[in-house]
Amino acid sequence: MADRRVVKTYVSPEQKETWKAAADDRDMSLSEFVATMTQAGRRGFEGVEEQGSTGSNPGGDGLESVVLDALAEEGALAFDELVAAITEDIEARLDETLQELQDTGAVRYSGRKGGFVRTDE
Repeated sequence: MADRRVVKTYVSPEQKETWKAAADDRDMSLSEFVATMTQAGRRGFEGVEEQGSTGSNPGGDGLESVVLDALAEEGALAFDELVAAITEDIEARLDETLQELQDTGAVRYSGRKGGFVRTDE
């Protein structure tokens, strides 16, 4: 087993339930789902390869299921279409989440710093 580290995030109870349901649909743990979707999102937004992965399934054990499900639903997909199918509505969810975080004062946009920042920093 590869060396692993804990990463924590805070989401609304509704978001957690949504993620949990999606993870359950894919026979994944919540942690596995979040890690897989994060990597899929990184590839979709940045075109980066996952760093530090080894083995036949570098995106995580659950990514294989997600890819197979997308292909079963859509048929043949080009790489870019597959990335879009896997990441689905991540832009809309990110926009909604950032708005919620701004509404609660947890983050703000800083032109000086070039992007969103936590307000507790």
